[in-house]
Amino acid sequence: MSSHRTPRTSAGWTLLAVCTAALIMPLSFSGGALATPAIALDLGGSPLALTWITNAFMLSFGSLLMAAGTLSDRYGRKRIFASGVGVFVLASLAVGLAPDIFWLDGLRALQGVGAAAALAGGSAAIANSFEGRSQTQAFSLLGTSFGVGLALGPILSGLLIEHLGWRAVFVLGAMIGALALLIALPMMAESRDPHASQLDGKGTLSFTAALVLLTWGILLVPGNGWYSPWVLGMLLGALLCAWLFVRIESRVSRPMLDLSLFRYPRFVGVQLLPIATCFCFVVLLVLLPVRLIGIEGRSETDTGLIMIALSLPMLIVPYLAGVLTHWFSPRVLSAIGLLIAAGGLLMLSRVGINQPTSAMLAPLLVIGMGTGLPWGLMDGLSISVVPKERAGMATGIFGTTRVAGEGISLAIVSAVLALLIQDHLASQRADVAQYLATGDLAQASRLLQGVGPALLGATYLQAFQVLLYGLAALTVAVALLILWFLHENPVAAAAGCDEVRSSPASE
Repeated sequence: MSSHRTPRTSAGWTLLAVCTAALIMPLSFSGGALATPAIALDLGGSPLALTWITNAFMLSFGSLLMAAGTLSDRYGRKRIFASGVGVFVLASLAVGLAPDIFWLDGLRALQGVGAAAALAGGSAAIANSFEGRSQTQAFSLLGTSFGVGLALGPILSGLLIEHLGWRAVFVLGAMIGALALLIALPMMAESRDPHASQLDGKGTLSFTAALVLLTWGILLVPGNGWYSPWVLGMLLGALLCAWLFVRIESRVSRPMLDLSLFRYPRFVGVQLLPIATCFCFVVLLVLLPVRLIGIEGRSETDTGLIMIALSLPMLIVPYLAGVLTHWFSPRVLSAIGLLIAAGGLLMLSRVGINQPTSAMLAPLLVIGMGTGLPWGLMDGLSISVVPKERAGMATGIFGTTRVAGEGISLAIVSAVLALLIQDHLASQRADVAQYLATGDLAQASRLLQGVGPALLGATYLQAFQVLLYGLAALTVAVALLILWFLHENPVAAAAGCDEVRSSPASE
């Protein structure tokens, strides 16, 4: 079937199926982070192995999105979406049976493979099923679905971990994925690009290798130092693979990453949006549970309730952002949201260890509300400068920026936190800093005899505060850059495309 507008009824079922599947991606992310302390107690593992619980998922997810976008254009958006959800369901069930941390990390990577196919195929299917204002609203609903997963994920995960164990978190994700399949298989219409190119195997391999080496190299820095042969080798290898990827993509007739798009400031500005939300919001979904459970000793249920304040605005604000485009430009709304989020980060930096729960609620609500504005606009903007037939490529590029950015930002922030803790420790012991950064206060106390948990907690807080200052400054800087990049006329920005598909989100 060629790429054409689907009937309204089929479009509605497509949106429902994709939004249902969208619930499991943030649930898997936040649930995995919340479950990490419990997994450490059950399966053990080094700080690096525990870090890979989240990073393995994000790495495979982000590195394969562009390839999945190409496959969805060539073989069908419904087929790739359903295959991805099926892989995710099976991998989630297998994670629930993982015997050790190494099997778990590998299965989390397989979950990421399924998530990449599901997101790329599902987003392209939505782009093909709707147009104009209805397309903007459809993507706003998709953003709201992610918000529902983010909002309900922490409390559901906390309850499941506390009463049924950490494995139940992944079984829940499998059940929701199965529901999405039950909707998609009989009701979604198929669509594809009849002129789509074959999968760029060399490009996919070089891009994946670059991300793997970069992430691994960053994560090794706290334990080995910047001048370690392993660290330098991996970072140089990442640079070489990135160079090879650019060379490969510049020489193929239908690249999965159209490098010429980066000549246009508006396209670059759109890619900055998910990078900003990574550093002001996404990293907190992992860092805060580690702090609340590992350092402050709160229960998983209490932690889940606190995390709702951060993610609850995602239920409402993304959709509200789509409505507000009737009166304000996405450019202004996105910048204002990021500035609000930066203010929330500064508020959070003033909350000490073991403060009353109420002290954290206001900063987290502010961060969530601020982030929700660009969150609800990013998906629609990402396809506003490319032809409809290249929807799979456009969503693949943007999704890769978002998910790969989340993985890399998480690796960077985790490494920086460990280095800051080490800098504040009188002993300068890297192993103690790494255990403290992953929330293992007991192991850090055993390794650093004579230093009590209270002093280690205070050290952690000092490092966490400095980290939040840096994240707030970075968020403000990106907000200003977005105001400049997104100011260009979208028609001019898309002049290099074969045709321009305008939408209200790009006006």
